[in-house]
Amino acid sequence: MAKSNFTNAISLVLGKMITRKNPDDALAGAAKGGLEKTLGVWDLIILGVGAIIGSGIFAIVGIAAAGSADGTSPGAGPALAVSMVIAAIACVFSALCYSEFATMIPVAGGAYTYTFATLGEFAAWIVGWILMLEYAVGFIAVACAWTNHFMQFIKGFSSILPAWFCNPPLWLINDYRSAVNYCNTHGLDAAATIPTIAGIPVSVNLPAIIMIAITTAILVKGTKDSAKMAGIMVAVKLGVIALFVITGAFYIKPENWTPFAPNGFEGVFMGAFIIFFAYIGFDALATAAEECKNPQKDLPIGILGSLIVTTVVYVLVALVLTGMQPTSGVSIPEGLFKAPMAFAMSVVNHNWIAGLISVGSLAGLTSVLLVMHMAATRVLFAMSRDNFLPHVFLKIHPKFNTPMILTITVGIVGILGTLLLDLNVAASLCNFGTFTSFIIVCVAILILRKVEPDRERPFKVPFCPWFPLMGILCCGGLMVFSMIIAKGDSARLSTELFIVWVIMGALIYASYGYPKNRLAECNENEKEIAKEDEITVGIK
Repeated sequence: MAKSNFTNAISLVLGKMITRKNPDDALAGAAKGGLEKTLGVWDLIILGVGAIIGSGIFAIVGIAAAGSADGTSPGAGPALAVSMVIAAIACVFSALCYSEFATMIPVAGGAYTYTFATLGEFAAWIVGWILMLEYAVGFIAVACAWTNHFMQFIKGFSSILPAWFCNPPLWLINDYRSAVNYCNTHGLDAAATIPTIAGIPVSVNLPAIIMIAITTAILVKGTKDSAKMAGIMVAVKLGVIALFVITGAFYIKPENWTPFAPNGFEGVFMGAFIIFFAYIGFDALATAAEECKNPQKDLPIGILGSLIVTTVVYVLVALVLTGMQPTSGVSIPEGLFKAPMAFAMSVVNHNWIAGLISVGSLAGLTSVLLVMHMAATRVLFAMSRDNFLPHVFLKIHPKFNTPMILTITVGIVGILGTLLLDLNVAASLCNFGTFTSFIIVCVAILILRKVEPDRERPFKVPFCPWFPLMGILCCGGLMVFSMIIAKGDSARLSTELFIVWVIMGALIYASYGYPKNRLAECNENEKEIAKEDEITVGIK
């Protein structure tokens, strides 16, 4: 008897964990949510391009072409253009799946909401937790990258600006670990360089903290204002990229394209994995579906349109950069890894263009910060609505109709993250989170096509099930390939941390999410019983 009761209890728990949320319930919840519908198709394309074109094209493109500076991953060389197309194709299959879901269930939450409708409660929580890895960790990494580009930019004005501003103390522009590494690399005494308070070392990334505070204030004020600011940033960075491509085309040396793929397929596919970080962002549009004026029509255009624009831009930059600067068989200069486009222009004595590219990089990183911050808050908003997080996070600003408390909370987490995060590991973690969420969305499309074939779909993934299967194969293949090929402590640590992150998510679900949802179900049942009693009394 005891064994039977235990079996029944396990079956009940597992049954609750795989309980799916009816998409109609998600739509009904969104109707009560209160997020203002302010985004049109051009706002979505601007936000998409703003999210995608950022640190990837302004920084990581050099590493993808030449390989990592420590030799732990091979470079694609001039074949980086092929790597970009491979990464884009992997994204297209997932983008089509996102578009079908976003038009069918236009509510906040993106992949988290879609998973809840197909794979059930536990899988939805894990996906939401992984999305936090993608958006929140990526948001912190970009904030720290913003500091690096800002410091490079202001050094160009060293003859005008005060010396203390152009060369601030090390402990004001780095997290503690980065500051210690810098001291060790340059033969400095970390204990003497970094100040302490009550014996505790003090090292803060002040520019990143200030930038996070600014984006938090903008997002609290409203999504429409965020889209306007992102639009300005997109115009600036596309302008400087166009300047680089047009000017750099006159300095291309065809011999730099030989050999085209110095490290063969291994370099090409590793380049695709590395440059994939430069494509992260289009999926963030799905998290803002609830704020679209016409999601059924505009979201597919916004998602696919932003992906097409950025792919064209990336391929042009890759061809010009590798044509201007050798990326194999020579000693690769450090500038190619930190600021590749600006470095290439400085080599041909166009320092003023290099300066403008630095401005564009700051604009690009700022727009990425805005969209990633917004995406993180929208996923958490949806999770709070489903009882996975405290309902206090559902509080909407009375004037601006934005999730005020969540926006501020993500900002605070970002500030704390700038004090602790290793940027190399963060980028890999962000990639792992993105690949996993893309794979799950493709799987979810296949499941919902099977269990709800008659549901209205304003947009359908063509050639289903082959396109979703190709999305699973491409994303899964690149992720596994990177784990096999990449070497070094950072690669191993990022893989281990990803596993730890998923386990932490499962523990949080077991200790908070599951009990909270069961309590919510009991309360809902009590309300239904009370309503039935009122009806019965009224009839009598």
